[in-house]
Amino acid sequence: MTVEWTEDRGAAAERTRLAWRRTVLAATVVFLLAARPAFDPDAGAAQWINAALGGIGWSALVALAYRRARGLERRPPHPGRRTITAYALITVALAALAGLVVML
Repeated sequence: MTVEWTEDRGAAAERTRLAWRRTVLAATVVFLLAARPAFDPDAGAAQWINAALGGIGWSALVALAYRRARGLERRPPHPGRRTITAYALITVALAALAGLVVML
């Protein structure tokens, strides 16, 4: 019995695109929680700077995720080596920023 194998690029790319979307949604929640101290009536400059840096990082993550999603729409899907590396570095930077928010 011979089993025919067909490549399923479409489903893999769709799953990856949805994973990027979930990651952006999670980053949005983290940014909103990190920016929350800036809206306290007694917030100082440090809280506002943290919120602004978090917003810049979040914007960069959204832009990279959009770029990666567009690359996945191509046939064959475009590899995202630089995009994934940049995304990981920004995520680490936001984690460090979150540590500062906790310490403030």
